Amino acid sequence: QVQLVESGGGLVQAGGSLRLSCAASGRTLNRYTMGWFRQAPGKEREFVAAITSSGGSTYSTNSVKGRFTISRDNAKNTVYLQMNSLKPEDTAVYYCAVQSNWGRYDTWGQGTQVTVSS
Repeated sequence: QVQLVESGGGLVQAGGSLRLSCAASGRTLNRYTMGWFRQAPGKEREFVAAITSSGGSTYSTNSVKGRFTISRDNAKNTVYLQMNSLKPEDTAVYYCAVQSNWGRYDTWGQGTQVTVSS
């Protein structure tokens, strides 16, 4: 079955940038909307951004608009999250997820830690 592996997280200073990658195996992603979510300690998992199957439409939460960009390369079966102007409040574990045909995100990666220092 499909497996998602996130990478690219790390420790950066406020104002810095990171690019997260989500590589899939076991299933091609070109028919699915993909999303990025994050979860900070003690908080609920939060939607960050999503991209439709062809990459034609993207969506993002207000707190990251203008700073984060979601993209995909279906030929590489990979989804990306470019994060610029990072803030300490962006610190969280970031997860990649597949939206099922029923509309819910039910396939998740293991997560990658992003820590932004002030």
